[in-house]
Amino acid sequence: MPVELTRITFPPLVVGNLQLNSRLILGTGKYASLPLMQQAHEAAGTELVTVALRRVPLNVSDVPSILDYIDTSKIKILPNTAGAETAEEVVRMAAFAVELGYPQIKVEVLGDTKTLLPNPIETLRATELLRKKYQDTVTIMTYTNDDPILAYQLYEAGADAVMPAGSPIGSGRGISNPYNMQIILENLKGKVPVILDAGVGSPADATFAMELGFDAILLNSAIALSQNPVLMAQAFQFATHAGFMAYEAGRIPKKLYASASSPLKDF
Repeated sequence: MPVELTRITFPPLVVGNLQLNSRLILGTGKYASLPLMQQAHEAAGTELVTVALRRVPLNVSDVPSILDYIDTSKIKILPNTAGAETAEEVVRMAAFAVELGYPQIKVEVLGDTKTLLPNPIETLRATELLRKKYQDTVTIMTYTNDDPILAYQLYEAGADAVMPAGSPIGSGRGISNPYNMQIILENLKGKVPVILDAGVGSPADATFAMELGFDAILLNSAIALSQNPVLMAQAFQFATHAGFMAYEAGRIPKKLYASASSPLKDF
């Protein structure tokens, strides 16, 4: 059962035209049922969930849709362009999202069906085209790989958030290359939010990412495919909080040799 702990207030995360109190962003796929997804979202305290535009119903019917299980009084919807293979497809899908009333978009351009890694060239083009088309009226959050050069170019192209993958989607490996991530964070910190997206396997991965300096975490499989998604969702909420607090507090430096907690002199 979810545990009730004192809620901690953090500085809001500002991404383009979005302002969020929660730094944990969730997906909506792979859950055993839509009611279970809804419970997990509540347990996580998330305020932003991503939904593939291909899953958004085009026609009103009596059949419940995924949107019926998202409490939009508390949670904003972040449409994503999963499945798009070109920048032009992204622009068309984004136009559909804007028409539906969602002024934010997660840019995803599939580069390879085996690894599900993004196409870097088309991702950059899509970000440029969307920024040119919508100026500042649409919040653009761009999913990318862990290349520091590309990450900075996406910022220059107008991305409101750069979202590097820790490891391939659904792999659960956490951050495979923390050194590249540190460079990305160093280059972009204070310029644009950097959000870890994909590959998270456990709450420990989320804490580690936040301690590195990520502004938020986006994940799905680690909760949806766990044995108890509701409990795991709350575990990720606490882990994200802990990592953010640790980063703000500032950890001690790592040393080769011991340093006594109670020195024998110099009291």
